[in-house]
Amino acid sequence: MRQAKRDMPARIDTPDAIARQQMGFGDASRYGELSGEYFTLAAETDITPLLEGLEDDHCQCPHWGYVLEGTLTASYTDGSEDVTEAGELFYWPPGHTVRANDDSEIVMFSPQDEHAAVLEHMSAKLDGSA
Repeated sequence: MRQAKRDMPARIDTPDAIARQQMGFGDASRYGELSGEYFTLAAETDITPLLEGLEDDHCQCPHWGYVLEGTLTASYTDGSEDVTEAGELFYWPPGHTVRANDDSEIVMFSPQDEHAAVLEHMSAKLDGSA
């Protein structure tokens, strides 16, 4: 799921402030603490090989975030894809992998324990210990 700012409904719209809110943007009710994360990805970076060995070889942790710059493609276990561009909010549900189409920077919020385990797995793949 992705959402451009221009397409979000304004709940408050005055000359001094605009508050936009998209309801139903993913469910975090079964997760505990969230972590705030910045990611910088070079063009053509594909994290898929680093997820091998996880359930369905995909990240099973949901993420909510915002693309600061660049364009990313999230691919899902059902074969669908979402392309998210700079200036868009996103929700990546469990069962995804991500590829940077060009140099990209994002801000994400993730269930901290679940995502820490994914990042540890990816780090072990990078250093050859997994």
